[in-house]
Amino acid sequence: MPHVAAEWGVYGLLAAAVLLAALWFAGDYGRMQAYRALDARTRNAASLNAVVLRTVLEKQRSLPFVLAQDRDVSTALASGDTSLFRGLDRKLETLTGETGAAVIYILDRNGVAIAASNWRTPTSFVGHDYAFRPYYSEAVKSGAAEYYALGTASLRPGLYISRRVEGPQGVLGVIVVKLEFDEVEADWRNRASVSYVTDAHGVVLVTSIPPWRFMTLTDIPPQSQTALHRSLQFGQAPLATLPIVPHVATERPDIVKASLPDKRPADFVRVDVPVPTTAWTLHMLAPAAGEVSASVREARSLAVLGLAPILALAAWLLYRRQRILRRVARNRAAREELEKRVGERTAELSATNQRLEWEVEERQKTVMRLQEVREELAQANRLAILGQVAAGVTHEINQPVAAIRSYADNAQAFLKLGEPAAVRENLSTIAALTERIGTITDGLRTFSRKGTGGVTPTRVAEAMDGAFLLLNNRLRQQGVELACVIPPPHIRVMGNRVRLEQVLVNLIQNAMEAMEGKADGRVELTWVQQDAETRLIVADYGPGIPPEIMERLFTPFTTTKNGGLGLGLVICNDIVTEFGGRLDVETDPGQGTRFIIRLRSVQ
Repeated sequence: MPHVAAEWGVYGLLAAAVLLAALWFAGDYGRMQAYRALDARTRNAASLNAVVLRTVLEKQRSLPFVLAQDRDVSTALASGDTSLFRGLDRKLETLTGETGAAVIYILDRNGVAIAASNWRTPTSFVGHDYAFRPYYSEAVKSGAAEYYALGTASLRPGLYISRRVEGPQGVLGVIVVKLEFDEVEADWRNRASVSYVTDAHGVVLVTSIPPWRFMTLTDIPPQSQTALHRSLQFGQAPLATLPIVPHVATERPDIVKASLPDKRPADFVRVDVPVPTTAWTLHMLAPAAGEVSASVREARSLAVLGLAPILALAAWLLYRRQRILRRVARNRAAREELEKRVGERTAELSATNQRLEWEVEERQKTVMRLQEVREELAQANRLAILGQVAAGVTHEINQPVAAIRSYADNAQAFLKLGEPAAVRENLSTIAALTERIGTITDGLRTFSRKGTGGVTPTRVAEAMDGAFLLLNNRLRQQGVELACVIPPPHIRVMGNRVRLEQVLVNLIQNAMEAMEGKADGRVELTWVQQDAETRLIVADYGPGIPPEIMERLFTPFTTTKNGGLGLGLVICNDIVTEFGGRLDVETDPGQGTRFIIRLRSVQ
């Protein structure tokens, strides 16, 4: 089919376009992630190099300060004795070997070197005039100075650290320590990254690439170049610009393209950190090609792995669509026949539809009838319980009725005797007894009522009191102790008082029947509130529930009692479930059973 081939062609073009776009975006994302990771690592390494460089500087800064306080130095400068100068030569030579300084030399008040650690070498500083050097004039003026320059005699660059020597009559001379960074540069050259230090003018002073020494970060104006050449700070270095140009216009990471000696231009991540206690800046270039390539490959691989299932799913959907279209085409021929047969079946389907509507209506009626049966069953359960406790309640009523008769006879006698106070007391007692009878009958009437109402906040104490009132006499007759912990009035749960009483009465009666025949029977009714749940626990110390009964405990008509219907626990479970709670049971053969009613607490 021509349109099938066309669809696959369009799919192939779209898949290729999506794949290429994903590879491009993934490559760009991987590249930037690699740059950011490399920037963070390089910045940490640069900060560490700056700290090491500072440590090297601090080690040498203390040397001129100590020598400026040395008595031999001040004595020789004050006396001008040549023999003392030669003694200083040997002393400075020893100090140079011990401290690692390149050269240590002493200038008199006129700037002429009178002693130096390199007095034995052909490039000895002794006798040379260094008054033109800024490290001399600045030390004489302010007491101390630091100056990086190319040596006029040795032609080796280094940092000159100078300190003024004071005498009673004023300035005696200047101590100068030259620090060269050969070891630092050698250490930097052993690493893959490129490190270099620039001064305030942007001139490279210390670098792991020797040809870059005395090159500049940016173009220096001609006037400034002339001034630097005249000062001989950097000799006759051309002060050319470093072969580094920005490559990607981002503030951070700073990505540049640099040309290293004898190598092709490559991308680097550049990091700049200040060198503490100096006006210098340490720069570090980390090669990015290898890490960027690896990150791009990884990102593109993940993109391909992510797209492969999607493209495969799209291909499967396209294949499925085409198969469906082919099936539709095959079915189109048979559709006319089906439509013809549908016409013949219309009447039959209409009749079937009417029958189904009737069945649905009957099912709804059945559901409603089932609900009514459940309500009637619950009502019957309450009336059955009511019948069981009726005898005990009758006993409870007979006692106050007999007392009322006695108090009434006494009141007549006191009335004949003319004792109204005693009559009033008897009448008050009769009223209290009638109130007690009313409480008992109200509990029976409420418990037997069929209209139980909806689920509302219910006080647990009232439900427990009602259950205790209904079962009190039977408990005494059977000799079973009910250990009941009544909660305070503010403890409420979502439920219905009458139906909750029904559940409690059912469970307590089951517990009493489980301990029938035991001389020391005991039932415990306790409560626990935790978070948003209140638990009512009915526990007995009977024989427990057999495992075969536990498996189908809440199944209708499951019972362990002779003549029992096996519906009490089913009704209890239904009532608790309607409350939005749960009825759990724990049993231990020979140790007793605990029914736990879990209900939602109401604050």
